[in-house]
Amino acid sequence: MSKRDTALFVLVLVLIWAGLDVVNHLLFHRHADVYFYTLLDLAFLPLEVALLYFVVDKLLGKREKQSRRHKLNMVIGTFFSACGRPLLKQLTCMVVNHEEVSARLGEDTAWEEGQMRETIRWVQGAKFKLQADPARLAPLRKLLAGERDLMIRLLENPALLEHEQFTDLLWAVSHLEEELAARESLEDLPASDLEHLAGDCERAYGRLLTQWLEYMIHLKRFYPYLFSFAARTNPLCEAGSVEVV
Repeated sequence: MSKRDTALFVLVLVLIWAGLDVVNHLLFHRHADVYFYTLLDLAFLPLEVALLYFVVDKLLGKREKQSRRHKLNMVIGTFFSACGRPLLKQLTCMVVNHEEVSARLGEDTAWEEGQMRETIRWVQGAKFKLQADPARLAPLRKLLAGERDLMIRLLENPALLEHEQFTDLLWAVSHLEEELAARESLEDLPASDLEHLAGDCERAYGRLLTQWLEYMIHLKRFYPYLFSFAARTNPLCEAGSVEVV
């Protein structure tokens, strides 16, 4: 609504009030009562405005926050469908104790939200040790190189600026892609360089696990049918099957 429309709207309301006030004077001739009730209404007006503001602001803010969350998770879902799941699978194979990770995150396909929250706390407290070697780094480089354009588009998305944890994940994965792409050959790398690359993998892996679990919680709560598919295609479950049995 423009300023002109707003001024016109206010003017119309004032004219309606003035017209009704004149009609009241002409019909009932009770001027004191009119002024008394007008002042009484004005006395309660600040309280009514305050209550209306906080109630409406809270409801609208909650609805807007939910809408933003849904849109953000649509973007996050695109990342996991295209890149996140296969990346998670490849990095898990590089974890020294990957059997423990798979046993904790790869068996139960009927997770409850409380279980996933507990697993997130376990992930955040764990120190994953990844072992980098040319045989595992080569397919990892190929995967990330194929998704470079997607990563750039995601980082350019202004909506993701509100999701700091997912943005940190994107930066960690992008940095890993740059490190791998910058090396002409992954063969015969010194142990110090392999250790450096392992650290980059560990940084990305911890963030990736956390965000994947957060995304699974979102699917469980709002999209059970998508959660069912995501659980059946769990990248950490070696014996998993997409078929419903």
